[in-house]
Amino acid sequence: MEASNPATARKMNPIDQYFDLQVNGYAGVDFNADGLDAQSLGRACARLRDDGVRGILATIITDTIQRMTARLANLVDLRRRDPLVAEVIAGIHIEGPFLNTEPGYHGAHRPEAMRPADADTMKRLLDAAGGLTRIVTLAPENDVDLRVTRWLAQSGIVVAAGHCNPTLDTLRAAIDAGLSMFTHLGNGCPGMLPRHDNVVQRVLALADQLFISFIADGAHVPFVALGNYLRLVPPERVVIVSDAISATGCGPGAYTLAGRAVDIGDDLVPRTKDHSCLMGSACTMRRMSQNLRRELGATDAQIRQWLFENPRRVLGEASV
Repeated sequence: MEASNPATARKMNPIDQYFDLQVNGYAGVDFNADGLDAQSLGRACARLRDDGVRGILATIITDTIQRMTARLANLVDLRRRDPLVAEVIAGIHIEGPFLNTEPGYHGAHRPEAMRPADADTMKRLLDAAGGLTRIVTLAPENDVDLRVTRWLAQSGIVVAAGHCNPTLDTLRAAIDAGLSMFTHLGNGCPGMLPRHDNVVQRVLALADQLFISFIADGAHVPFVALGNYLRLVPPERVVIVSDAISATGCGPGAYTLAGRAVDIGDDLVPRTKDHSCLMGSACTMRRMSQNLRRELGATDAQIRQWLFENPRRVLGEASV
């Protein structure tokens, strides 16, 4: 994996600047660790900036509500203390715990910690995040009458579907209720799906109504499939995310994600210890931009749109 070079970062081509809506950790630092400290978070944010990342949404994933709220509150407190951290972490992405517990759909999230969506629990999470929540990823089929989706959207928070298996009718109803994004399409679902009627096909059928994010590391979605997806989704709705974990920018070894062991082999792909499931990505945004150019022939304009402009549009920010 490429080394960080501050001098290169300062002189970087404006095209090679990124805004990442899904970062669980970076440079050996797990944002979901109970013991996350100011020095570690500052080091991770400095590496992100050196690697061309202008801003991120720090992502807190499914765990018990007590652990999630404690991690959110700690992250908010640490961000308040450090100007660089506050500059890099533009907000928070809460991914879970209202996800689909069925095998394959929960992915790297703890199914035993998942639960149906409810306003009281959501409020506890939002309060702990101190007004910094910008995206919440949930399963629409796990939100009765789409009450939480509607409330979040009316509160100005982007609601994304992910780790889910809604019917086409449920997905349409969720969009009517305010759903505006889908989190890492092609992942957070079983490796084997019904041939025609599956969540990937349903989302692609509504691609003109949703921002759709993809992980462009070549492991989460093979490039041949990613190329097909990118031809079907309107370019103004494509968002590339890293889904980075603590191993990003490091080498093979043992790492953690929210207290769970992660194994990184020579291919630099994070997996559970038994290699049954991917555990986020260890690929930087710069490497993903190189992948898109090399493997799919993406242009500089497309790279800037997908890795910088569209992520900011998701949050309602004008591109610069």
